[in-house]
Amino acid sequence: MIDLKTSQDTADVIELLAACMGPSFLRVMEEFSRYRADASRSLLGFTKNDELIGLIGISHEAPHEVLLLHMAVKEPYRNQGIGRTMIQAYIQDNQIRRMEAETDRDAVDFYRQIGFQTRSIGEKYPGVERFICLYKSK
Repeated sequence: MIDLKTSQDTADVIELLAACMGPSFLRVMEEFSRYRADASRSLLGFTKNDELIGLIGISHEAPHEVLLLHMAVKEPYRNQGIGRTMIQAYIQDNQIRRMEAETDRDAVDFYRQIGFQTRSIGEKYPGVERFICLYKSK
């Protein structure tokens, strides 16, 4: 995976962040700026044939413990195991003992399938059930 915090070609990074954050350009740009400014955050990309096709955004909470803040894969490459590959590579490469993510009903099964424990935290937003997904190494 490549470091996207220093990337000069930001269009694809912004597009992928928007895919997991929503269409507000201002909000996406503010978040991208936070990644660039905060040393406790990582923004990493997955490429195929020199094309950025996926990203993960991480917040380092403690040694070997992280929050997965953002994850996105470009539409044509979804359901091909890229999300799984990015998460598993990050866990292995960084000797992660604990990773936590928050998601909605649409994505909770993805996390279950790759070994995360999940629990509902109820409706964080009206009509939208949210889940905490937790990976702990054995």
